[in-house]
Amino acid sequence: MFAGTYNASTVVEKIDFRKLQNGSDIRGVAVAGGEEAVNLTVDVAKAIGAAFAQWLADKKKESTSSALRVSIGHDSRISASSLEQAIAQGIVDTGLDVVLYGLASTPAMFNSTVTERGDLLCPADGAIMITASHLPYNRNGFKFFTNTGGLGKADISDILSRAAQIHSGSSWQGDVTSKDMKRVNYMDHYASDLVKIVQAAGGKERPLEGFHILVDAGNGAGGFFAEKVLKPLGADTTGSQFLEPDGMFPNHIPNPEDKKAMEAVTSAVLKHKADLGIIFDTDVDRSAAVDSSGRELNRNRLIALISAIVLAEHPGTTIVTDSITSDGLTEFIEKKLGGKHHRFKRGYKNVIDEGIRLNSVGEESHLAIETSGHGALKENRWLDDGAYLMVKLLIKLAAGKAAGEGEGSEVLTRLIESLEEAGFATEFRLKINESHQDVGSKTFREYGEEVLRRLEESLSSDSNLTKAPKNYEGVRVSGHGGWFLLRLSLHDPVLPLNIEAPTKDAAQKLGSFVMEVVSGFKALDVSSLQKFLT
Repeated sequence: MFAGTYNASTVVEKIDFRKLQNGSDIRGVAVAGGEEAVNLTVDVAKAIGAAFAQWLADKKKESTSSALRVSIGHDSRISASSLEQAIAQGIVDTGLDVVLYGLASTPAMFNSTVTERGDLLCPADGAIMITASHLPYNRNGFKFFTNTGGLGKADISDILSRAAQIHSGSSWQGDVTSKDMKRVNYMDHYASDLVKIVQAAGGKERPLEGFHILVDAGNGAGGFFAEKVLKPLGADTTGSQFLEPDGMFPNHIPNPEDKKAMEAVTSAVLKHKADLGIIFDTDVDRSAAVDSSGRELNRNRLIALISAIVLAEHPGTTIVTDSITSDGLTEFIEKKLGGKHHRFKRGYKNVIDEGIRLNSVGEESHLAIETSGHGALKENRWLDDGAYLMVKLLIKLAAGKAAGEGEGSEVLTRLIESLEEAGFATEFRLKINESHQDVGSKTFREYGEEVLRRLEESLSSDSNLTKAPKNYEGVRVSGHGGWFLLRLSLHDPVLPLNIEAPTKDAAQKLGSFVMEVVSGFKALDVSSLQKFLT
């Protein structure tokens, strides 16, 4: 069985490892030059690598007597190579084997833990993806996986606690049984698997022949989808853009929720008269699409579209979403599709874990998806894989054309034509000033919860408003033909406020009620809401 040794080098900087935790991920500043101090240094990464090795060894000690292996991949960020070498060195110095994949996607890294391919040194016992999703170029971070899925918050806290001890000079002693580092091209295998899924569903080698589908990778890690998935399936990918990895992200932020990113892929679709446009975030665990008319298929529309496909395959199944989905989506899933909408909390891990939990207690759920574009299917091991989500659309496109249901993206557009959408939607982020005297000795979370309690208590004063009968996060209220949700951010001292209504006037009525209640909380920055109301 594995046991290893890691001795930290001389410590120069003082790092608060707890601040590197971002839910179930690790995030930090990796590049100097901005206003923020660098806290994700190579020494920190090396300590985190050693800590993950310790954690993995503890988890696997009862199930294997062979040397453990960790796969490592990264997105296109400019700090990727240095962090890859550092975290790999920490793992190798602790006695584990390392397999380096280079440019990769987050879903591919999880898949490396369940792939049975000796020539690719798979399955890996653990996997690490070096990414900070859509955050600015100076940020980076780590996601961790085993064959049971992504690590949770408690696991990340444990790893960071161990890393802090290692970094401060503590040492963990044992016998080194293996020190090995190799490079493998895993992404070709991953892309080939996606191709085979579409081929098998359509019964053809080139089921996308005759389709014009372009990809906007935003200079992240998703460029492979055009060359290694769409082209082998027969699609014309003319007009695909920003496929080359560039960690400075010179064209737009790789983010399916970003307005400029969606405008960029929409413009490309219209310019090149494509049937469909596909856009990924930096590490390809999120995605969205644009139909031939330039209509964006993201957020509620994407959830509705995937729900329609999944419910055709699994009638009556429960669709789990995050908390800010629309009332129109609920109506669409339950009344038009015959499914059940389980609106849960924000946070893709929360949403996915809830889908898994529902199945464990006997409620069938085949889809857990967040408005951000994180979508996980039961059939795909509950992995939030942006590329796999798009594969589901490709299969439907090919099947629809073969059945004579329409050309181009018509078959997709028709699936959601009965989705009712709000005429006006907006979001405000009401920041809590933690140093304000009104906060006093409270934490920002305690202060924010006090705001939410006051809002809930005030609902009885307005007969036009009705509290949502079932809600798992914040205060959700219906009224004036629309709704609002005020909730506390998962990680930051912020109260996000989402409002959807038929008109701006109706939205302002909902916002006015919130404003009247929260204006008494002096530590709350309500300037953005105030501007909207005036």
